Parts: sequence; structure tokens; C-alpha cells
Amino acid sequence: MRDSQSDKGSAFKALHETGDIFVMPNAWNAGSACLLEAAGFLAIGTTSAGIAFNLGLPDYVGALTRDIALEETSRICDAIDIPVSADAENGYGHEPEQVAETIRKVAETGAVGANIEDYSASYGEGLYDFDLSVKRIKAARAAADALDFEFTLTARAECYLIDHPRPFKESVNRANAYREAGADCLFVPGIKDAETIAMLVREIDGPINVVMGLLGKPMSVKQLANLGVSRVSIGGSLARAALGLIRRSAEEIQQHGTFNYAQHQIPDSELCEFFAKRIKHNGSG
Repeated sequence: MRDSQSDKGSAFKALHETGDIFVMPNAWNAGSACLLEAAGFLAIGTTSAGIAFNLGLPDYVGALTRDIALEETSRICDAIDIPVSADAENGYGHEPEQVAETIRKVAETGAVGANIEDYSASYGEGLYDFDLSVKRIKAARAAADALDFEFTLTARAECYLIDHPRPFKESVNRANAYREAGADCLFVPGIKDAETIAMLVREIDGPINVVMGLLGKPMSVKQLANLGVSRVSIGGSLARAALGLIRRSAEEIQQHGTFNYAQHQIPDSELCEFFAKRIKHNGSG
């Protein structure tokens, strides 16, 4: 166990138990994590999509290996003092023991939480059958409980993302089963309307995570709090926005020969001072 990992684990678990909403933005490298911490967030998640894009890879199953994803997660954990929850995708394996092994490896990075999806494009029709899905969460919980610090397990029900014929009913059934299997937080991605979010909060027995930052008209933190949401993440949206800035800037230079994008940059001296202070704070320099 890394220094202070126990404290971080307890702090992260407590955030889900206060009844108050909190925002957990998603970082894709150490630099983005440092800036998010400096903004005052109490915890961050990683984004496998953002890590993949940062490495020039697509966000496809198998493109980003577990070892590479966790190597970046380790850098993020080393760079900041707040809790980190890892995007562990489907657990990097179909079988329960593979999921359990991923939880153990996530813990070795310094992270104190992880989310596990119940879908994989490489598994049959994609969505794991109900019984196997529950067994996978039970295995993840057992692995987490064997650690010597509190580990927050988030279980995802992917029904809305795969166009399940009965997405609400199946999401509720799965989320409640995952809660009974030991999940600390439940996440049903793909929901954008307040009415469905409110119904999920009423029907699911546990803290609910909602992702914002998708295209459309996102709700505010205050609106989500009023619906009873416990945690808000942003997935890979911030990483995609950063890449969007690069593409718009490149188009400006190529098409107009201007450099107006530079008006919004953080000065080099400010960034150097910011990261230099962090190195000293973390005892790395």
C-alpha cells in the first residue's frame, strides 16, 4: 500500500456516503490531473478514452491494454494528493477472476477505486448475461475487500448504450443486483434527461453516478443534486475538448495563417512555476 492510500481510500468512500453531490472530473495524464486538483476537486477519475487518444489510439476494445492504462493511472496517482478512481473498462477480461486481478492491479497504481462495465464488444452479443455480470462484481468486491484500505467499487449497467429493448427495467435490475453484490456506486451511462435520472435515483438502492459533458444540453450540478444524484463524472469529454482545441487551432493556422488560439494559453512561466511547486510538494525534486 502506498503512503496515504489508506487515507485516500477512506476519504473517497466517505464522499459517497454524505448524501451530498460531488463532481469527479476525469484526467488522462499527470498534467491534466494536476490542473484538476488545483481547481479544488476532491477526487478525480481516469478516462480510458482520454488515455487512448493521448497515445494516438482509438477508444476500441483491445486498443488500450491494461498495462498501458494502469501505467498512466500510476503516473496520475503519483502526481496528485487527492483520491483517484480508475476507469477499468470491463475489467480487462470476461471471467470473474480476470476482473478480480484487475482490481488488485488497479490498487497497485495508488488508485482507491475503479469502475467495471458489464459490456464488452468482444463478448458474444456484448452485454454480459445477468448471472455472469453479478459474479464479476462479486469477484471485484472480494478482491477489493482483501486490500488493506477501503476501495470504492463502481458498477456500470450499459443497457442504454447498447440499445437494450427494455433499458430502464434492465438497468435497475442490474444496478440493484450489483449493489447487493458489493458495488459502492452505480452508474448507468447514456442517460441525458432529468426524468429518467430521477426515476433511476428512486429505483436504485445506492449512490448514483451520472456523466456530464456529452453533446447536447447538459444539466448543472445543482439540477443533478436536486434529482438526488450522488456523483458526477465527465468521462472523456474534457480530453476530447482539448483535442478539439488542437484541431481548431491547426485549422486556423493552415487556413488563415493566424495564431489567435494562443490568446487563451496558460503562460509558460506560470505553468513552469505551477509544476515546479508540485514537484517540491511531492518530494520528487
